[in-house]
Amino acid sequence: MIENDTMAKGHRLNPSVENLPEVSQEKAAPASSWFKPRSTLIEAGDLMLLVTTDHKRYLLTLQPHRQHHTHVGIYDHDQMLGQTPGATVHSTMGYPALVLEPSLTDLIQHLKRGSQIIYPKDAAYLVHRMNLRAGCHVVEAGTGSGGLTTALAWAVAPTGIVFTYEVRAEAYNLARNNLERVGLLPYVKMFQRSIDDGFLQTNADALFLDVREPWHYLEQARTALRPGGFFASLVPTTNQVSELLSALEQHSFADIAVEELLLRSYKPVPDRLRPEDSMAAHTGYLIFARSIADSVDAARWHAKERQRYRSRQKAGEELAAAQVQRDADRASGGLKYPPLPLPD
Repeated sequence: MIENDTMAKGHRLNPSVENLPEVSQEKAAPASSWFKPRSTLIEAGDLMLLVTTDHKRYLLTLQPHRQHHTHVGIYDHDQMLGQTPGATVHSTMGYPALVLEPSLTDLIQHLKRGSQIIYPKDAAYLVHRMNLRAGCHVVEAGTGSGGLTTALAWAVAPTGIVFTYEVRAEAYNLARNNLERVGLLPYVKMFQRSIDDGFLQTNADALFLDVREPWHYLEQARTALRPGGFFASLVPTTNQVSELLSALEQHSFADIAVEELLLRSYKPVPDRLRPEDSMAAHTGYLIFARSIADSVDAARWHAKERQRYRSRQKAGEELAAAQVQRDADRASGGLKYPPLPLPD
């Protein structure tokens, strides 16, 4: 097992449930430069976004005497240092560019990728649906290129922590480098290991599975989550959704939901506002659920549509069984019709 830098052990800041076993995990390291007090001027070590006039976007960690080479010339880091965010700098060829503070979307979109990342539209919504905020403990598997890990760490820092699992060495190393580049590695504890035997954490606030067959790991997920903890997963196809839904029902999960996000951009021209010609449509199905106690009848808390379908199934089975009995009675010379109660 490979882990990132060891962090100081500590207790949960605000445990949601009293008298639970202590969380077998560690607290995040002190805040990195990413969470330092904002300065009005750009300083060395700041992560900034350079936007050229043709809307190319470059994510830069600024250092004295460095240069960034582009198709429109070379931009000196020294030009940007000491400027205010939103300032304009010029390349050696005279082309202007804006220097801006990057957003979370910029950080995710500029990751070096070894595999398909979770899109910002899905990542932001997952943070919202899993109720993540500073101080939360969240478990993730697998890490991939670290796109969602970046969003999770952004949400729980500086007092929370993300525990992320990745079995592939190349993906583990790539994600580690990506997180280190954007200054969020201090809020992530990485494990290069399989989750077949479960997670090393317990009493986590939320858990996300981004694996091919998440239904095989629900027992491990329940062990890692606190009672009432938030579960989420993303899968690309409907047959995977069906498999996961059936397994969630069998493993005492409630408040189950399936959702999909479609994002359509518009051309920002006031006189002829219209949608862009392409859109970020289907990227995956998002499945959400809550882990509840085994003693609770999870079926009572499934969606109304699911309960109605289950009732119709039961009624159909009862009618079919009654028909089989009538056929058997008729074949043995019994009554053709079922007996009716006589009047009093």
